[in-house]
Amino acid sequence: MAKRVETRPVEIGIVTRMNYETKTVGQIDGGEHEDQLVLPDYTAPSHRRRNIIIAIVVVLAIIGAVFAFKGGKKDAAAGPVVEQVPTVSVMVPGRKTVDRTISATGTIAARREMPVGVAGEGGMITRVLVEPGQWVAAGQVLATVDRSVQTETAASLAASVSVARSDETIAQAELDRAKQLVDRGFISKADLQRKAATRDAAAARVKVAQATLGEARARNGRLDIRAPAAGLVLTRGVESGQVVGAGTGVLFRMAADGQMEMRAQLSEADLAGLHAGARATVVPVGTTQGFPGQVWQVSPVIDPQSRQGIARIAVAYDPALRPGGFAAATIVGGATQAPLLPDSALQSDEKGSFVYIIGADSKAVRRDIKIGQVSDAGVTILSGLDGTERVVLSAGGFLAPGQKVKPVTKKAS
Repeated sequence: MAKRVETRPVEIGIVTRMNYETKTVGQIDGGEHEDQLVLPDYTAPSHRRRNIIIAIVVVLAIIGAVFAFKGGKKDAAAGPVVEQVPTVSVMVPGRKTVDRTISATGTIAARREMPVGVAGEGGMITRVLVEPGQWVAAGQVLATVDRSVQTETAASLAASVSVARSDETIAQAELDRAKQLVDRGFISKADLQRKAATRDAAAARVKVAQATLGEARARNGRLDIRAPAAGLVLTRGVESGQVVGAGTGVLFRMAADGQMEMRAQLSEADLAGLHAGARATVVPVGTTQGFPGQVWQVSPVIDPQSRQGIARIAVAYDPALRPGGFAAATIVGGATQAPLLPDSALQSDEKGSFVYIIGADSKAVRRDIKIGQVSDAGVTILSGLDGTERVVLSAGGFLAPGQKVKPVTKKAS
């Protein structure tokens, strides 16, 4: 008789399903068979599911790679079609006549300054008749000098002239009587000759006295301080009561005819193209008013220390032009032919100023330039352009060398 083996449910992990299977596994004592419980294989379905999931993932990855590869080809093929080519405005500047202007600074001074001092023997100043800023005529008295002593001397000399004239009159009368007596034989011809000599000596003494008096009066006339020419009084260096003489120095300074000038300091390069007659505008410090002038002299020498020379600009007198004051000047030094560009076309970096020009292949090309003067008309290009190039007017800061663009030409103003 076979022995039955009791079976119990077996729980593995979280699986709650229970399968029971009875199996005869052997023979016990005298041919009896033993029935043994055999557990089902729970791991087989799990391996199958994992293999299925892996297969699905691999298939999906392959499909995704295929689609990605095809999409990349489409994007690459569509790239040139959707590329945006920027549109830029360009101009051909040509070459225009540009006035060559030179900016300079300097000081204002009298064009012909006249120092006025003591011309005579001097003395004590009794009155000062003018002040700085006044216009005077040639020979006008600027200051008077005490002449009391000189006046008395002149009076004495005038009396000496009168005495000499009296002596001459007496000598002439004696000569006339001697001529009458000589005919009658009362005096000799030798006496007559002596009378004539006496008369001549008296006449000479009159002339000497007159010359001495004239000299004294001339000296007295030179005592006063007078203007050597018409002009403007710039400075006054004398006061009433001051004793002046030949060694006193300058008492007044004048500008002959009131003419003023600006002495502009210029570099060698600026002086090289400058000539007398060039137009200029002078603006004194402290005002925005410009005074027209003209270069009347260009320095023939250069200061070896500063490497500069002086251009003298003549200007008409105006109270705003104060000698010794600082001023700026703009000099028109001639005309030249050069391209003109608006400021928006210029770019700059550590290498200097440059512009972008558009070549025949519609690609941007950097061109280094040297700029000159800046005016309302534009910026003068001294070098780097000949005027026939297509120059980018704006947006140059967003371009790169070699970048392809669509140029739109605008007419140069």
